[in-house]
Amino acid sequence: MYDQRESKNSEEKSAVGSTGRGDGLFKQGIDKVLRTTLVIVGLLLIPLGVIIAILTPIIPVGLPIVILGVVLVARNASWGRTLFQSILQKYPTLERFAPNWLLKLIFGEVQK
Repeated sequence: MYDQRESKNSEEKSAVGSTGRGDGLFKQGIDKVLRTTLVIVGLLLIPLGVIIAILTPIIPVGLPIVILGVVLVARNASWGRTLFQSILQKYPTLERFAPNWLLKLIFGEVQK
């Protein structure tokens, strides 16, 4: 009797484990869709922030919008991170104007 219960429990655990893999794939798919959506939103925010910055030169509203777009793209796309790192290497004066907290926000680590 005890052996039958033990075998039932092991069968149930194996059944649960097999569906767990499917849930992991589903979660990975959702994560990929979410990251892609965040990259698209970031790419839309960058030119929108530039336009707002041009329209409101006295009140710097566009700059935080552009920064948010850059952060979304750099954090969620590997090509975006590489692009912004190459821009900073090509134009080191931009890096001088960016404080360490901003570089940490964009890249997740302080650039050297």
